Amino acid sequence: MPQLHQKIEKNSIAFTLLILLVASIGGIIEIAPLFTIENTIEKVEGMRPYTPLEQAGRDIYVREGCYGCHSQMIRTLRSDIECYGPFSLAAESMYDHPFQWGSKRTGPDLARIGGKYSDAWHVAHLKAPREVVPGSIMPGYGFLAQQDLKIEHLSDRLNALSRTGVPYSKQQIKDARQDALRQADTEAEHEDELVEKYGEKLNIRDFDGKPDRLTEMDALVAYLQMLGTLVDRKLLAQEKVVR
Repeated sequence: MPQLHQKIEKNSIAFTLLILLVASIGGIIEIAPLFTIENTIEKVEGMRPYTPLEQAGRDIYVREGCYGCHSQMIRTLRSDIECYGPFSLAAESMYDHPFQWGSKRTGPDLARIGGKYSDAWHVAHLKAPREVVPGSIMPGYGFLAQQDLKIEHLSDRLNALSRTGVPYSKQQIKDARQDALRQADTEAEHEDELVEKYGEKLNIRDFDGKPDRLTEMDALVAYLQMLGTLVDRKLLAQEKVVR
């Protein structure tokens, strides 16, 4: 066997062909499951696409690199479940492009952070992490509360996602900008219309304590507050669909 290995290494053409063969086999193994993706990911009741405001918050989450320290994948390990809640389902990331599973936890997993803390807690934590969680090494994101959310391209964003398979309707895409404003409206005059579009599990309120402005802080907190809230947690314990 060592002699055969040496011969292959000395023959550059044979060595290259074998590398291509191995890489091709590995690629096929990774790609093949994608052709049966609809059968692989079982749909779970309650899942819906992100609202325009939540999607904007998710984009900010990705922009600021939050995924580098926080995963969004609770494993089936007992330690994970006891610490963070019911394990994650593949369907919970079906509208994520890209998904935020992560591979490192400098901070806690955020897959079920929604509703665990108040909006005020999130705002205070994002502005000055160590004043809320002593010893935290997370940087501050207070500037998000000072930056108005850019909503002029939200319709284009939803339209692009719809082309990847996210089931946004033409009306949802058309109304993206005004729906983002409506979700952060303290008077909630359009609550029924938003619920009709996105379902009952929808947070409609001012998120950052500044009802006169729609800021990036509003969007990020709206995103965090919906994570893990769409699927009935009691049903999660009975599900057998694992990421």
